[in-house]
Amino acid sequence: MASSSSSSLPSSPSSSMPSRAEDWTPEDGGLHEACGVFGCVAAGEWPTQLDIPQLITLGLTGLQHRGQESAGIITSQGSSKNYRKHKGMGMVSAIFTDEILANLHGNLGIGHNRYSTAGASELLNCQPFDVETVHGRIAVAHNGELVNAAQLRMKVLKHGVGLSTGSDSEVITQLLTHAPPEGEPEGPNWLGRIRQLMNEALMAYSLLILHESSIYAVRDPYGNRPLCIGRLVHARHSVDCPKDDDVEGWVVSSESCSFQSIGAQYYREVLPGEIVEISKTGIKSLAIVPRPAEDPQAFCIFEYVYFSRPDTILEGQMVYSVRRRCGQRLAQESPVEADIVSTVPESATPAALGFSHVSGIPYMEVLTKNRYVGRTFIQPNQRLRQLGVAKKFGALTENFKGKRIIIIDDSIVRGTTIGPIIKLLKKSGAKEVHIRVASPPVTNPCYMGINIPTKEELVANRIPVDRLAGYFNADSIAYLSIEGLRMAVTEGMQIEESKKQKRLHCTACLTGEYPVKLEW
Repeated sequence: MASSSSSSLPSSPSSSMPSRAEDWTPEDGGLHEACGVFGCVAAGEWPTQLDIPQLITLGLTGLQHRGQESAGIITSQGSSKNYRKHKGMGMVSAIFTDEILANLHGNLGIGHNRYSTAGASELLNCQPFDVETVHGRIAVAHNGELVNAAQLRMKVLKHGVGLSTGSDSEVITQLLTHAPPEGEPEGPNWLGRIRQLMNEALMAYSLLILHESSIYAVRDPYGNRPLCIGRLVHARHSVDCPKDDDVEGWVVSSESCSFQSIGAQYYREVLPGEIVEISKTGIKSLAIVPRPAEDPQAFCIFEYVYFSRPDTILEGQMVYSVRRRCGQRLAQESPVEADIVSTVPESATPAALGFSHVSGIPYMEVLTKNRYVGRTFIQPNQRLRQLGVAKKFGALTENFKGKRIIIIDDSIVRGTTIGPIIKLLKKSGAKEVHIRVASPPVTNPCYMGINIPTKEELVANRIPVDRLAGYFNADSIAYLSIEGLRMAVTEGMQIEESKKQKRLHCTACLTGEYPVKLEW
């Protein structure tokens, strides 16, 4: 990402996080991803007939859930002398008009979505960043947050380089201008430069680096943030088993869900620590930078729980299927007698369906969501402020009046939403409201690119779990266990059973066990 205050971190991971607290928006009370990245390279002869800026715009629109503050695109004809760029505040569709897209024509390009954070909502922080190097101009789009951003920022400053923003993404961009230790006696050595960056910044990042006629797709050695590759196939050829000469272009994205909107096929994930070069001739894996000995990989488990779109493929499985399995395991771990199972729309719906399937209790909607109320909704007076979730949700009273309801939520962070929902349902005629959460309690801040509030703001730290039902005025409340979540995630992974017993995912926000030592 992009934290605008990465250089100011607390003295220990257990302390509060004032630098991130100012970014927290109490209006919606949930977790937020930092951003999404998308790139596209035309295959074959250049100049291409592919509309590269339009494809990137559609790809970013498919990633809009990952970032809604700003967006930017940089394209190239294949030379750093003719980069074209445009950045703006707001939603993708509002930023990139037909006129602007016409001026962004190129043979390859990268784009970026950024999530809105108070105190950092300004054009200066919009990505991709671009900078001149001794080997020509580069552009960088970054998803994640560097755990050692403060030290790396100081290194850049001591190197005599001024920084324009507080973003760790700019630090990454500047570090890529440094020659590798082995030097460059035979010309540009971008593999060496990227390796050097990865050795200094272990996590967390997925990067797209544009240089002249190539895009480098890079994922940190721990694989904390997602990144995957897709291909555009000529419509006149078979899309089931395309040959190399059938490929019209290559795309790379934070999530595979963005491929569907442009007719691209999912190809594969970028592996943890992998550096992939994408050019008009195809894709080439240049290297895999290893983790320190004995360190397991650490893909963010909350990508499954909440962040990713349900139609995204992660680690060879669809997010929807994992969420459904979470609901099934939740029903096994915490059964309760009720008349209907429902959901807090919409990311918890697959888990609610899984809970319904195992419990035998029918699924029925009890809430409808107003899709047009954003988190910046202005409440002009006290009466409207007191309405709480009523501006976001409507109660389908005929479906639940006089009945016992099980409400499935994907997670509870601050607890600012679930309490008013319970109050709304009971006021509207529900006989009982039981809460089941398809993930464990969130108890710790994240330092890898997720906007989680301070430890003191997390409701699971303020209220003991056995007292939460009374606190929220629910008839009961239960969370999915850590082991249940891990099993739901690993069950669908196409790996050896022995590997499923090892730690494969980062659960720091749930357990306080961080993948790397945090040094401020």
